[in-house]
Amino acid sequence: MSTDVTAKSPAPAPPGKSGSEGGGGLLQLMLDGLRRNMRQYGMLIALGLIVILFEVWTGGDLLLPRNVSNLVLQNSYILILAIGMMLVIIAGHIDLSVGSLTAFVGAFAAVLMVNHHVPWPVAVVLCLLMGAVAGSVQGLLIAYAGIPSFIVTLAGMLLFRGLTEILLQGQTLGPFPNGLQKIGNGFLPAVGPNTNYHNITLLLGLVMIAAVVWQEVRDRRRQQEFSLDVPPAKLFLLKLAAIIAAILWLTLLLASYDGAPIVLIILGVLVAGYGYVMRNAVFGRHIYAIGGNLPAAKLSGVKDKRVTFQVFLNMGVLAALAGLVVTSRLNAASPKAGDGFELEAIASSFIGGASMSGGVGTVLGAIIGGLVLGVLNNGMNLLSVGTDWQQVIKGLALLAAVGFDVWNKRKSGS
Repeated sequence: MSTDVTAKSPAPAPPGKSGSEGGGGLLQLMLDGLRRNMRQYGMLIALGLIVILFEVWTGGDLLLPRNVSNLVLQNSYILILAIGMMLVIIAGHIDLSVGSLTAFVGAFAAVLMVNHHVPWPVAVVLCLLMGAVAGSVQGLLIAYAGIPSFIVTLAGMLLFRGLTEILLQGQTLGPFPNGLQKIGNGFLPAVGPNTNYHNITLLLGLVMIAAVVWQEVRDRRRQQEFSLDVPPAKLFLLKLAAIIAAILWLTLLLASYDGAPIVLIILGVLVAGYGYVMRNAVFGRHIYAIGGNLPAAKLSGVKDKRVTFQVFLNMGVLAALAGLVVTSRLNAASPKAGDGFELEAIASSFIGGASMSGGVGTVLGAIIGGLVLGVLNNGMNLLSVGTDWQQVIKGLALLAAVGFDVWNKRKSGS
């Protein structure tokens, strides 16, 4: 007696559908999606929990409009550095010099504008060029001379810190022109009728919502065209609703105070631009390739030396931008500026999902990691936690993030 085996075999689910969608319910779909994307969503959930905890512990002070605005201003330069550092780590390298380079560029800006009265727009361009030169020199030594990035950037950390002391002669130099101060402390101007909200901020929030929805729908359709796995429709709609709610909440919060800080607009442009490059551009794919498997990337024709050089050049420019932001916020250049910034940027990248071995990470992940540290700092300051315990808690957060990366790799068998 024969058995018809093929009649009992279930038909494969079409692309974009989950086999458990019919019986598991929305909660099961969410759990399945979370398991498949633990690295991507894990720290986002952790950030949400940290915000909720500190909101409760501080009696509602954490999410006051003024404090949220200060949170953006206080962490903007770390987030800028984290974007560049994420690219460096994805490529399989490290940069220990960014904090000292940030201080050096700030000192260079002070000498130009305060001592030599160079117009601030011209000084900004010259400072960005100085950052590009510094990043290029380090990139040449790493990519073409073959010196390990740890050694080159460690030497750079000492070199730029010394040059900062020389430029400032051990003193604080300031103040800066009002135009430059607005980069680190300014807000978008208020225009239009009185609505009890900042109108431009409301408009920007709506534009961001439309752009995010369009990008998410476009990415989903492209994945379906190539028969790639996509989340079930219910989970996708839930994700969109959560994103829209988060953007709308932040927009209303900022619009009820002084509006969006100028540096937040700069950050938004950087996140959108670098996110697109890392997702869609050839350069971004090459960064992932050399960090994930350098021999295979070389065999595929990737010019790894040129890519490495460009990654460090880019890091130099972003460090210069961060130097301008922190200097304009403090309205002075200090020899001690930038202390520990490199550690904050590296920690933000690893907390945001970067891998020690390279080839893994996202720009959005770097921002999430930076916000985790920023909320921890801000919340503990509101609770009057001492700096000693703050360092302990941030160290444990970094250790937990790296430990999660190791556990995730062992579980996946990679």
